[in-house]
Amino acid sequence: MSVDGWHTLLVLGGIRSGKSEFAESLVADAPTVRYVATAPAGDPEDTEWAIRLAAHRARRPGSWSTEETAADPGRLVEVIAAAGPNETLLVDDLGGWVTVLLDPAHQPADDTATIAELAAAVRSSTARLVLVSPEVGLSLVPTTPLGRAFTDALGATNRAVADACDAVALVVAGQTAWLKPATPAPAHAVPPAATSPETVPGRAAAPRTTHNQAAPTHTAPAQAVPADLGAGDVTLPEVLTPAAAPVPAPATSSEPGAGDWAAPTMALPMIATGLVIQPGMELPMPDDYTGPQAVDRLATLDVPGAGLGVLEQVVGFAAATQGTSTPRPWDSVRVLLIQGDHAGGASAGATPGESARRARQARVGRGALARLAAENRAGLQIVEAPASAPMEDGPALSADEVEAALRYGWRLAEQAADAGVQLLVLAACGAGAEAAAAAVLAATAGAEPPTVLGRVVTEQGEIDDTAWMVRCAAVRDALHRTRRSAREAKDVLAELGGGDIALATGVLLGATARKVPVLLDGPVGTAAAMVSRDLAGQARHWCLLPDHGGRPGVRLAADVLGLTPLVDLRLDLGEGATALAALPLLRSALTLAATLPVHPSLGGPDDEGGTEDQGGTDDDGRDADRTDDEPDFTEPEPAGPGPTTVGADEPVHPGRRAD
Repeated sequence: MSVDGWHTLLVLGGIRSGKSEFAESLVADAPTVRYVATAPAGDPEDTEWAIRLAAHRARRPGSWSTEETAADPGRLVEVIAAAGPNETLLVDDLGGWVTVLLDPAHQPADDTATIAELAAAVRSSTARLVLVSPEVGLSLVPTTPLGRAFTDALGATNRAVADACDAVALVVAGQTAWLKPATPAPAHAVPPAATSPETVPGRAAAPRTTHNQAAPTHTAPAQAVPADLGAGDVTLPEVLTPAAAPVPAPATSSEPGAGDWAAPTMALPMIATGLVIQPGMELPMPDDYTGPQAVDRLATLDVPGAGLGVLEQVVGFAAATQGTSTPRPWDSVRVLLIQGDHAGGASAGATPGESARRARQARVGRGALARLAAENRAGLQIVEAPASAPMEDGPALSADEVEAALRYGWRLAEQAADAGVQLLVLAACGAGAEAAAAAVLAATAGAEPPTVLGRVVTEQGEIDDTAWMVRCAAVRDALHRTRRSAREAKDVLAELGGGDIALATGVLLGATARKVPVLLDGPVGTAAAMVSRDLAGQARHWCLLPDHGGRPGVRLAADVLGLTPLVDLRLDLGEGATALAALPLLRSALTLAATLPVHPSLGGPDDEGGTEDQGGTDDDGRDADRTDDEPDFTEPEPAGPGPTTVGADEPVHPGRRAD
């Protein structure tokens, strides 16, 4: 399922519409399926209902297992939350679940809270999940109180679950219509030919790069490392500086899709001016099977201890994103440093011009981020994001600026993939970036700004509580100003997120489209991941969070996104630095997973390269594995006191060995 671009799916339909058969066909290729039956047994005298249930059971293959949740509506939430990434669940159906939820035996109960718990479990589920539910909202309002309670509860459930799922399908008279996304890419479709800026008619062709070189940004040549710093010095990273963000150019051809640029690995909607970035895009998902296979393979390796511990997650992530059960360490890595300031109270306590100085420092290969990039043999690209206006006074960006930033970020990921980059590290430096990220988290996750906004630390290492309060007030005022505004992804970016988060969101979407994994590290990257859920729910599955850095906003975003931090270094060297500091550890885990042999007891080679010693003797009674030049075993002389045989009249002196 996830190969087709979705991970969790809600199938809606009327009675006898074929919704259950359609849902069952979606998981028919899974090796095992856990069928979660929610409907109660009903009246024993109701033979027609018993026949319906029997027909459902008869369609299930023998490899499927069935779990009943009719006794307790909370059991469904527990089953979904406990399901692992290698499991496939089919829930049929939510109408039966609501029937049990409204049963007087379970009252009084907070139905709204229970529905919210179900939606949260679906949103955070790591399993392949298909849910079936009847669509009753198209009929007349029932005339009985119980009927109205049922339709209201089921309508609220369908709405909450549909929002939590990656995709929603409506089955009418056996015909399927996709509601979310509206136009999914067909499974296993051949991708269209790539239309990149280098091949658009009327533009000069830019030189293509090998995987050891950096792709040029637009038509401007990459900025080289200054000569006085030693361009050949291995301690300096390969630094690239892109030009300003592009403005969409008018099409030079009347053909659909002949515009600014297009992603070559997917079928996306195109208009005359290029790619359309919109909610519900159909992007690739990591491989569902190779990740668990790689983790299972670790248990067979010849290691002296219990294994890789939490680093097993790295192996599973790399295997899923590389599509192989024996993933290799990432060789080509690029760091994208996004620099963009926020005006107003969001930047309270920040030194004016400090972020620009950090960006200049990185351009010449200096500073913590550049040194860590050089240590990891990673390229470093500095990207300037549009400046953001005070969010407490008005929108941080205009709608056109948001579109341009999203496309620019996508283009940066495209160029990295074309250059052979295997892993992107998302970094950021900008005044007010953490406050903007807190505002995005408050808008998308319902968080309180003070709980997700970290303390303000001055250059002297002192905590500035006054600046922190000013930042909190700016976020509070911005949220109050936008309390009646839409909470769509682009609206959040325009009103609250600003240029750096919008550009980072474009990078995540472009990397997902090109199947390039991303290391997140800090508030800007995690805020971008939160926004990207509404544009393409698949993006979060291509992200890895090495460390939360002790930042409350990053902790919350990680919980919502289902990302588990791997280490707890609590470095404070700027966003992106912690990911680079942890990268050698991640590479080491992948190296061990890829190169260690299978344990000899499981059929692997022994120390001499053969198979495990099976023992045995030859015709002379000697060990069959011995050679003639091996000496016979001789009992060594004892080196200290011990039991000996002595004569009856010969005493043994204490501390001396008898002869």
